Amino acid sequence: MLSYSVHGSLSGSVNAPVSKSDLHRLIIACSLSGSDTEICRCTLSEDIKATARVMEAIGASIHFEENRILVEGIKLQPDTNVLCDCSESGSTLRFLVPVLAALGQNATFTGHGRLAKRPMEPLLSELSAHGVEIHTPDNRDTLPLSISGKLVGGDFTFSGDISSQYITGLMFALPLLAQDSRIILTSPLQSKGYVDMTLSVLERFGIKITPVQNGWEIAGKQKYRTPGILTAQGDWSNAAFWLCAGSICQGANIMVNGIDYHHSLQGDKAVCDVLTQMGANLSIGSEQVEANHAPLHAVTIDGSQIPDIIPILSVVAAVSQGETHIVNAGRLRIKESDRLHAMYECLTQIGADVTELADGLIIRGKSQLSGGTVDSFNDHRIAMSMAVASLVCKEPVIIRDPMCVTKSYPDFYEDFKALGGSVHVVDLG
Repeated sequence: MLSYSVHGSLSGSVNAPVSKSDLHRLIIACSLSGSDTEICRCTLSEDIKATARVMEAIGASIHFEENRILVEGIKLQPDTNVLCDCSESGSTLRFLVPVLAALGQNATFTGHGRLAKRPMEPLLSELSAHGVEIHTPDNRDTLPLSISGKLVGGDFTFSGDISSQYITGLMFALPLLAQDSRIILTSPLQSKGYVDMTLSVLERFGIKITPVQNGWEIAGKQKYRTPGILTAQGDWSNAAFWLCAGSICQGANIMVNGIDYHHSLQGDKAVCDVLTQMGANLSIGSEQVEANHAPLHAVTIDGSQIPDIIPILSVVAAVSQGETHIVNAGRLRIKESDRLHAMYECLTQIGADVTELADGLIIRGKSQLSGGTVDSFNDHRIAMSMAVASLVCKEPVIIRDPMCVTKSYPDFYEDFKALGGSVHVVDLG
């Protein structure tokens, strides 16, 4: 198994990678528009390739060129059963099952790694109640998953603590139906920022979704209309690693370019708010944020709206004075790994003082960590978090299976080295 030894001190300027969340949504909307669209400023992670692969399977034509993607709209094959390989992308699977059901496309969805174990209920029950035939092995909530029939409109009811990806998938799908529909929430929605991103993309493509009390009304018989040329946003989820690195690394000064705090709908821009509450020295510009090292202190961090940046904020907490409580983070257990347990294991291995709870962590800060060997748990956010943690360790951190970062940020280690970090291949035997 490949392992990397990482260590060092970072300073300098780095361009934020393109938002994986935004690019998923743009590729889907472009494909549904039936016309040609150009998406500028693109980073091709494994998850983005998975979404493009599924859209091509149902008749879209997607061409990857240097720093742009050209998308030609789908040409359906309704009488065939198409194979949709989602790799390890939960967004691809959860967004596109309802979309293909709305199009009446027979399909079998497959995946790898933990994707087969990540839940699909209650989405599958709602689809089944609205005309879709669903087949899974032994009637379990797992892959491969086959769908047939055609989705019909109506009321789709969910608890607000379910994955926002279910809501996004239905928001893409329901405007395509002949009937009107409603999405009804029985409790406040978690990860609301991701749904706001979806609504913004849909509006750009001429799709109207009306917010109402406890949900949304969605008219049927709508058509996607391409704007022609689009630019993908910079990614706050991955920019968070550099902003946290600049805040904790002694003497660091890191500028992250290509992120817009004032206009972005990405929920993970909250990394700036949390770091500021902890005492970080951040300078926020129009399209960049600069992080300088500063003494940090413990706070309570609510993970309900920002699950993807909890791993890296856990690293920050490990070297912040006092006792940080991470709460309302139970959904991290059903991500690419059980991220609460993974961070407990990794931080403990490198000398942090951490207690694992059912839906959170308690982290008692130290001035410095020791270093050591950790497992990435085949989770991109765990691997990148441990690379940043190495900056506050006496000895290097050795990361087993480090290249899982290609899921969202293929150039992460190159950017780490460009900022002054050290990355070496090691043989653990």
